[in-house]
Amino acid sequence: MLDSKAEQVRCNIVLREESKIMNSPESKLQINAVPLTRAAYEPYGKVIAADDELPFKLANMGTAKRYNFLCEVENRRPAEAKLNLCVFRCSPLAALPLEMKLLEKHQRSTQAFIPMANNAKYLAIVCLGADKPELSTVAAFLVEGAAGVSYYPGVWHYPMTALETAIDFSCLVYEDGSADDCIIAKLEQPVFIQA
Repeated sequence: MLDSKAEQVRCNIVLREESKIMNSPESKLQINAVPLTRAAYEPYGKVIAADDELPFKLANMGTAKRYNFLCEVENRRPAEAKLNLCVFRCSPLAALPLEMKLLEKHQRSTQAFIPMANNAKYLAIVCLGADKPELSTVAAFLVEGAAGVSYYPGVWHYPMTALETAIDFSCLVYEDGSADDCIIAKLEQPVFIQA
């Protein structure tokens, strides 16, 4: 169970016992975070950042470069769900390694996080899998600067993890207030993430 009853209500969490991940007690799964790149992150979502390697248009009388369509925000419940633009204020992680005990997914919507600061430093931890996370696909990315990430619908991920200082993230996700908005899988054994 999560520590806070309010957190469960906020995220409309469904805890699915069948989604527990089995690890042998003798083994300790540890993942080292790698720097974020578009190619490495592609199986899980999109990198949302200005990049002179991408096409852009000049805007604002030539004082800005506009990078269009960096991420599709998919809605798999168009009749019920509304686009929610919200802000997450994330406290920095107290110490590394991070002991990851759960993963979450939003199976019917893309979720996009964009830091509201140029000096952001955080972890994006992702995993593939249908009904439960496939721990062989866990990846951790160290994100620095003004770069955001999206999660494709159904991609397991750990909550946003700020490093060193608090970060405000703007977030886009389609939600309808149902338990289907956010699904949590508790891990039988923790996975340790090192940056």
